[in-house]
Amino acid sequence: MKNKKYKIQPVRNILSSGSQFLLGALLLCAGFFLNSCQKEEEIVISMGEPIALSVSDSILVLSQKQAESNALNINWTRGTNRGTGSSMAYTLEIDKAGNNFSSAKSYAMGKGVFEKSFTVRSLNQLVREEWAIADGVTSSFEARVFADITMEGVDDDTTEVKTFSVTPYKPVSEVLYVVGDATPAGWNIAGATQLTALSSTPWVFIYQGQLSSGNFKFAVSQEDCWCQDFYTKDPDSEGTIVYNEGGSGDDIQWNLEEGGNYKLTVNLLDLTIQIDKLEGAAYSNLYIVGDASPSGWNIGDPEAFTKNPDDPFIFTYEAHLTPGDFKISTFAGDWCDGDWLNPSQADQVLTATDFIVTTGCDGPDNKWRVTAETAGRYKITVNLFNSTIKIVPVNLYLVGDGGPNGWNINNPEPLAFADGVYTFTGELGADNPTGEFKIAKFKGDWCDGDWINPASPNQSLTNSSFIVTKGCDGPDNKWKLQDGDAGTYVITINLDTEEMTITKQ
Repeated sequence: MKNKKYKIQPVRNILSSGSQFLLGALLLCAGFFLNSCQKEEEIVISMGEPIALSVSDSILVLSQKQAESNALNINWTRGTNRGTGSSMAYTLEIDKAGNNFSSAKSYAMGKGVFEKSFTVRSLNQLVREEWAIADGVTSSFEARVFADITMEGVDDDTTEVKTFSVTPYKPVSEVLYVVGDATPAGWNIAGATQLTALSSTPWVFIYQGQLSSGNFKFAVSQEDCWCQDFYTKDPDSEGTIVYNEGGSGDDIQWNLEEGGNYKLTVNLLDLTIQIDKLEGAAYSNLYIVGDASPSGWNIGDPEAFTKNPDDPFIFTYEAHLTPGDFKISTFAGDWCDGDWLNPSQADQVLTATDFIVTTGCDGPDNKWRVTAETAGRYKITVNLFNSTIKIVPVNLYLVGDGGPNGWNINNPEPLAFADGVYTFTGELGADNPTGEFKIAKFKGDWCDGDWINPASPNQSLTNSSFIVTKGCDGPDNKWKLQDGDAGTYVITINLDTEEMTITKQ
């Protein structure tokens, strides 16, 4: 009979790992009892392939324009537990080539995980911070994976080392400020105006607003130090900016000969700038003047519009307009001290949507006309960017499951308006005796306008104190009916005197 030599080698998908181990042991033991009188014959039993590693790309030149895209995938196979039936946990190591993994970055991946991915941003940050790789310098890195077999006395499975190269970039600043005597804060760098980064391309920054005649440049922080990084003008190219690290380089600034409304578009990756002077008047304040308004003809102390904090071109004003005339000034002081916004024709109706700009007392001195039929509370919105005006009545609506129309913001219950007072007369709690309600200044969509909310959540109907909130910014307080509150009510609101009453009939 032949002598037989038994050898355990990997073969996948035949037996479970536990069965493989038991079968291998039994066969190995049986071999010792066989006769050895003839030539040896090898019997092979399989228990899985060794763990193997791969990388998606071996040469990586990183660019911030692809910062959020995938840069590198490191994959590995399941590997073998050497027939023990033991579970395996994986650990990925990455180190600079030549370090023999002495300063490796280690990732405990756990069980059942066979991939580690890096975005361009995360890989760039890793090689710059972990190994201090200089920007634009290509360096080689090595990766390997250990499969930790939990059974004691069994050697771990380890991949071969894979090599790849990375060329990192220096990320541009995530914030940018404009400073200079042409800007709203002047040379006060601690109060410098921040530009807005575009969400889709965060290395592009926008400033849109008023600039006066003078100089400006860009800083990367509001730290009160002129030794920080700045972006200044390239003297050889009108549309190019220069990066001055640590305040180095020539401090060449942009100069505006004429003030006005401007849009600045700055691209820190391409090192470009676009300066657009926008059409329309450049004003930081607007005021209402005229006997139809609460200001009367008091040019020395007129009531001011509110500038939109998110859009410096948008101004709004809300008040009760009585029969008479009004126009809009850009200043307070004396009649000929500045510019005016006038309607395009005399005795203009409130539904007109355009205006003209006149200077001082040069006219034409056109005005908007409020009649006895059109008198009421209005919201005036002026857009200096496209030179338009909207004058719309302010209506109030009761919204909530404690009222007649429920939570139907498209068709809420309107309040009547007369002599400056809004009035609701009707049933509360008819459909829901413990329902809620609040009051809208609009209808259409939940965030389209202002709300009149009670001053506190779940406020009792005996408490009529209120606040005004914007859109969906809250707090979303509501009046709440209690047991026994349901019935007929009269609710009055005077927005001029900020008074409200809730009376059960």
